[in-house]
Amino acid sequence: MTQGISRRARLLAAAVGAGVLVPGVVAATPAAAAAPTVSCTSAKAGLAAKLQKDITGALAGRKGTVALGVYDRTTNTTCTLRATSSFDSASTVKVTVLATLLWDAKKHNRYLTDREASLTRAMITQSDNNATSALWKQLGLTKIKGFLAAAGMTRTTPGAGGYWGLTQVNVTDEQKLLKLVTAKNSVLSDNSRAYILKLMGQVVSSQRWGTPAGAPSSVAVHVKNGWLQRATHGWRVHSLGTFNGAGHDYTITVLTQDNSTMSYGVTTIQNVAKAVHKDLVPAATARYTPTSRPSEAFVAVPPQG
Repeated sequence: MTQGISRRARLLAAAVGAGVLVPGVVAATPAAAAAPTVSCTSAKAGLAAKLQKDITGALAGRKGTVALGVYDRTTNTTCTLRATSSFDSASTVKVTVLATLLWDAKKHNRYLTDREASLTRAMITQSDNNATSALWKQLGLTKIKGFLAAAGMTRTTPGAGGYWGLTQVNVTDEQKLLKLVTAKNSVLSDNSRAYILKLMGQVVSSQRWGTPAGAPSSVAVHVKNGWLQRATHGWRVHSLGTFNGAGHDYTITVLTQDNSTMSYGVTTIQNVAKAVHKDLVPAATARYTPTSRPSEAFVAVPPQG
């Protein structure tokens, strides 16, 4: 019996080696890791499939690493891609800094001081780094981590050594933050939410690029962007946006890295944003065209980085 089995095995080996197809014999091949794909769900018939198709199409042929999140309360629609991947925050963390300040002020039942109001306005509307550093130092890591815990942003890690622009962020947590900013909750007061949206709605025109691209004129636009170049993973280019109007209430987060240039990352984000806005509000006649010369504040990084 043993000799018969070994003889059959030798014949099978010879047949496979000669390229002969042998029933029941499958050559083992290493499994290739599947690339992440856009995933969408929606309570509105056909919308999830359309968004998945159009966002995927917007990313076709684009190099670099892209993570994104879309959420529309009106249609209970969600889209994600690489939602838990971490990125250096660059200036997008400034929304978290503002939210932390307002959360802490609420805990102590106080209004912002004139100094804090001045710093927060500069930090959000002009992406002022010095204002951000002053508020980051004032708050300290304990309060910042306290807010992150309260907000359920469990995978966000504040940058060490004062390098707030190297805070590790991800789509899941950024979308949680934008949801807090745009709907009543126990973490941020209504006045705090209104203040954040007011400042994000007054960002200077040269920084109103990214997720607002293609937004219908019938929706209110609130945005905060960031970019950063480092030796590893090239350009990080990010955009957070909230949009309300035309019967919709939605948020978009797009985080990117491994971009060859800043403008390449901006284009990738804006291609995605245009697809999302068009699918959510297809009947719009006038759409927002962002500046052709986008700007953003460079954030400090360690010398070796």
